[in-house]
Amino acid sequence: MLFNSYEFIFAFLPLVVLVFFAVGRQSRVWALRWVIAASLFFYGWWRPLNLLIITPSILVNFILAHLIERSRKREQGRAAKAILLAGIAFNVAFLGYFKYSNFIVASINDVFGTQLFFSHVILPLGISFITFQKIAFLIDVDAGRIESFSLQDYCLFVLFFPQLIAGPIVHFREMMPQFRRLSCRFDGTNVAVGITLFAFGLFEKVYFADHLARYVTPLYEQAAAGASIALSPAWVAAIGFTFQIYFDFSGYTNMALGIARLFGLKLPPNFNSPLRATSIIEFWLRWHMTLTRFLTAYIYNPLALWLTRRRAARGAQVFAGPPKTAAAFVELLAFPTLLTMLLSGIWHGAGYTFIVWGVLHGFYLTINHGWRVIALKWWPDRKRYERLANPAGFVLTFACVAVSMILFRSPDLKTAYHLLQGMLGLHGLSWSSDVVAKKVVLWIAAAAFIALACPNALQILAKYEPAFGWKPNAARANDRARFSWEPSLAWAIALSVVVILAFVNLGGNSEFLYWQF
Repeated sequence: MLFNSYEFIFAFLPLVVLVFFAVGRQSRVWALRWVIAASLFFYGWWRPLNLLIITPSILVNFILAHLIERSRKREQGRAAKAILLAGIAFNVAFLGYFKYSNFIVASINDVFGTQLFFSHVILPLGISFITFQKIAFLIDVDAGRIESFSLQDYCLFVLFFPQLIAGPIVHFREMMPQFRRLSCRFDGTNVAVGITLFAFGLFEKVYFADHLARYVTPLYEQAAAGASIALSPAWVAAIGFTFQIYFDFSGYTNMALGIARLFGLKLPPNFNSPLRATSIIEFWLRWHMTLTRFLTAYIYNPLALWLTRRRAARGAQVFAGPPKTAAAFVELLAFPTLLTMLLSGIWHGAGYTFIVWGVLHGFYLTINHGWRVIALKWWPDRKRYERLANPAGFVLTFACVAVSMILFRSPDLKTAYHLLQGMLGLHGLSWSSDVVAKKVVLWIAAAAFIALACPNALQILAKYEPAFGWKPNAARANDRARFSWEPSLAWAIALSVVVILAFVNLGGNSEFLYWQF
């Protein structure tokens, strides 16, 4: 059940919210249980078998978390660590079986020329997001950041349907206090903010992402069929898909934030105009922010810390701040970055293109970190440096992201190779259809204006904390008063136009790109 489907907008969501408020007038407990039941129904809508797959995993993780908690209270640290490692292994194996089994068998056949056969495994929806969330929960219980929890608490945390399929990747400690404070009663401000966020997201998805897909998808299909893509359409494929996935993911995120807010809950921010970034480091601080947070906290930081202690134990130089030697930079920054982004690529999808995409972003980040070290020495005047570097950094970052999106979108490396050749002009320069070219350029120009020049939904609604911890900030120049949302007639008219444009475009072929992960 897609967020932009008729059955979700006109049936499922209104029914769930209305029953939630009605039951909440009598019992908070049963109102929250209704949310759990609705989330299970939502998850099993497409394929009821999903519930038979995911439910045992949830129960196993709940039991493991309680065993860890009990071991900690008895001061049995080694036992707790052993259970934690077993839990991580279970979740990784669970994800690996359903998501990577077919890819591993196909890779063995490719490398060794074998003809191994493995029956096709059904991939449960959102398994990557759910798995990361469960691993983070186990780690937080072991670290003492979560003191107590019930089965109902855990089910709310894992199954809450707005973020169940494609994130944000939330932490128990940021969501459960909100669930426990919920009045489960109607709140006009929460509903108004929620509807506004949902409307913005729906507009982004069906008006921009889906329209761009109509022009971008055929280019990738032609490349996959072996056609030579010329310079202009190849760059359209790269830039067009960059804006398509931007509005697809931004739209989903705003819709998820809006749905949660209808219940009085604030999900963490996950998308903050990443295409405005002036460096690839800044891009990853703005794109899929909760994934970056997870990778940094649970993979990069522990790995970098372990390597630092290892170097210190053998008397090698370590660093605090910028690295002092090339060897320290490679071992303590470049290697953890490359490995983390490799795992990010593997997490995104079971395919060679995702592996190369992850490694490529690892190199991007490593080069960016290295440049920052050099720039500190060459340009001590930071203000002058930023005046010169920020515009160049914006163009370079956008180009690098667009190139990497070819890998992200292509079904295989051969298709990506054809398109990258086209971007270098090796297959000619012009587009065969002037009409199609003009239309797609206009759509890309409109998308660029919205994405790069207009305030985003978080900035417009900053006064009402549209995401967990997101409040007006003087450091964010685009949180301007003249764009601030208010429950006024002017905003009601503007929102009505947005909703009408979105509803007019409902009903076509559509899919949230991140739901496949």
